[in-house]
Amino acid sequence: MDRKLLLIILDGVPYGNWRRYFGCLEGWVASGEARVWKMRASLPSMSGPCYASIHTGVPPQVHGVLSNGHIHRVDMPDIFSETRKAGGVTGAVTHSWWSEFFNRAPFDYVRDIEYDEPESTSINHGRFHTMTGYDHKNQATPSDVDLFATLTSLCARFSLDYGILHTCTLDSMGHRFGHDCTEMDHACALLDAMLAKFLPAWRQMGYEVIVTADHGQSLRGHHGGTGEDQQDFALYYFGQAEGPSKDALLDQRQLAPTVLSRLGAAVPETMKHESFLT
Repeated sequence: MDRKLLLIILDGVPYGNWRRYFGCLEGWVASGEARVWKMRASLPSMSGPCYASIHTGVPPQVHGVLSNGHIHRVDMPDIFSETRKAGGVTGAVTHSWWSEFFNRAPFDYVRDIEYDEPESTSINHGRFHTMTGYDHKNQATPSDVDLFATLTSLCARFSLDYGILHTCTLDSMGHRFGHDCTEMDHACALLDAMLAKFLPAWRQMGYEVIVTADHGQSLRGHHGGTGEDQQDFALYYFGQAEGPSKDALLDQRQLAPTVLSRLGAAVPETMKHESFLT
């Protein structure tokens, strides 16, 4: 592969919260070590459809994940499959839906919670969590430090070319408390600090890093519909590529071809949008 890349997805963070509360990320932007743009989610702006769009580069109306009730194997080229075709090693530390969309479904708690499958045409090294029992009072989310450490371990042990990390902490906090509250202020700042413990190490290991979300959230903790609060979020890029002007509005469907282009993998014909990095 030409390069190595990690995609870090912090679920459900609206654009304004990124720019206000993620002081470590913003500090790297101010120092010139990172760049930031606004990206807009596909519709519906809910988790399952956005996960599938992030990795396939097509809208929900094409890949078929139309709501969080449509969890199935997505039969389209995606970042994992195309990275494997190019000879790269893939890894995922994510919610179990990513495994179902891009490896096999339904998710088997014992078989699929952790696997190392070097010959897989999709995810070689998977570490997943299900959030079983999630409700308004019980987030059922793992610590983000544990997730970041797990991804770092996979990178070191298996020399991942492409790795994705996905955490639902802030999305779950938003659903519980909304976004205009001290609980969310603190949660964003805490996750920013946790991320800052690991991001320099990933860069030292030779990875380009993209930190972003799948969608935004309204002040009342809702997403799925239209509106900048529900659809728009920030995207931070750490690497040597050139990007568009800082006021450009990126399309979520650009993310998959961008990642594949940075890795040096072929971009399939199904991905119609251009890479935003050159």
